[in-house]
Amino acid sequence: MSEKLARIWGKLLGFWNQYSKTQKWVLASAAAFLILAVILLTFLFTRTQYELAFQNLDSTDSQAIMDYLDSSGIPYKLGDGGTSISVPSASADRVKVAIGSQGLVQNGSIGFAELSKNSSSIGTTDQEFKVKYRNALNGEVQQLLLGMQGIQRAKVLVNLPEESVFLNDEDKERASASIQLTFKPGFRPKQEEIDSYFNLVKTAIPNLNVDDITITSQSGELSPSSAIGGTGGGISGTMLDQQFEIQRKFESDVKTKTEQFLAQIVGMENVVVSVVSSLNFDQKTQQEQLVKPLDNNDNKGAITSEQNQTQSSTGSESSAGGVAGTGQTDVANYPASSGTTGSSSESTSSSTTYENSHITTNTTFSPYQVKDLSISVAVDSAVMTPQKQQEIQQKLVNDVRTLLANSGQNLTDADLTNRVSVISQSFANPATGTKGTTASTYWLAGLGVLALALLGGGFYAYRRRKANREAAMVAEEPARAELPTIDIDSVTSESQVRKQLEGLAKRKPDEFVNLLRTWLVDE
Repeated sequence: MSEKLARIWGKLLGFWNQYSKTQKWVLASAAAFLILAVILLTFLFTRTQYELAFQNLDSTDSQAIMDYLDSSGIPYKLGDGGTSISVPSASADRVKVAIGSQGLVQNGSIGFAELSKNSSSIGTTDQEFKVKYRNALNGEVQQLLLGMQGIQRAKVLVNLPEESVFLNDEDKERASASIQLTFKPGFRPKQEEIDSYFNLVKTAIPNLNVDDITITSQSGELSPSSAIGGTGGGISGTMLDQQFEIQRKFESDVKTKTEQFLAQIVGMENVVVSVVSSLNFDQKTQQEQLVKPLDNNDNKGAITSEQNQTQSSTGSESSAGGVAGTGQTDVANYPASSGTTGSSSESTSSSTTYENSHITTNTTFSPYQVKDLSISVAVDSAVMTPQKQQEIQQKLVNDVRTLLANSGQNLTDADLTNRVSVISQSFANPATGTKGTTASTYWLAGLGVLALALLGGGFYAYRRRKANREAAMVAEEPARAELPTIDIDSVTSESQVRKQLEGLAKRKPDEFVNLLRTWLVDE
């Protein structure tokens, strides 16, 4: 056995030593890469693909799920400090259905169902029952809150008052509830949803007032509206949500339009837009009354009333006179009375009343006005030029000027320019120096190119080695000598043929040997 191994080893050494150092390095690299590729492909195609089945678990729920998976013989992986569990992708759906049907995921809470399971035939003391009842009540309220939209985690602590027969209703302690909520990322509850939380807790716990409920979240304490008995401003909260939504939508519209415009110039992947605005939500209603004459009535109003009056009169008149003479009371040379005369008079009056047209205009201004606006744009320096930067700057200044036209501010060109910023920034990833690619991608690409180079070099070296070996064999092969011709047809007897062959063997033994070899090959 050892001799056979030695012969095999000798053949391998002979095969290896026939190559040069460069050829040895190429062959070794190609063999190493092939082995590595086989191992990698075997690992990728034979490994178990895991899928995230449960996340944000409580330690109690994690332990219950692990016990079920261990008893069922299903492999699993823990992640995020034991708060998430991954199972094989092939059985992920079946595991989710099985665990959900058994109610193993309770988010660390127990309900009244668990209280009935743990009942003992011997019985429990009053204190033990109170503790279990309070824990079950906490769990039920917690499960109700987790069923609400946007709530990721809830922690509930209910304090129930001690019952006493010696205290009246005014002196009794009131129940209270302290709740800590964790909302899902990006979720912001509205006032109506906050009121629903308070209503749910109020109706779930007996003898509990809204004022005795405290609900906090990662953003601060939540307050109920006055509509459900709280001290907060429900209308104010609703209006605040509406104003925030209007402002967010306004900024989103401006950002979208700016991105659509810049995408045609520098490409969507090469631009980042930020919009910050300040809106005035003071609503104003204006009433305007306009009195105007008619255009087709000589700028007079419509005739509402007209009155004409005519008066005439006649009468007699006597002039004063006396007796002609020169008495003591007489006036000298005063004319004597000539008798009586008649008189007449006539008067006419006209009255016309005109009514002008009245126009009443009620104007309600928009629910918001833009007080101030700022737009910032970052463009990849690889596609940015000074000319493009100037064009983008001018376009954004015009947009800001249009949006701030009704703000009541007298903004100069310098003020508008200060509200717009265009930044030329490289978007390359500092870790790799390229956009959108990771180091692993480059490593895989480099390994692929190296593998192709090694395989090509190995194949080239093998072909070259084979060609050199064939050329060496052709060079080492002796030239084939011309063999003497023997005319067998002209020979009449076998003895003559033998004589000729004997003579040829004596004179030219080498040629005679070559002639015999040729005959043997032909036969």
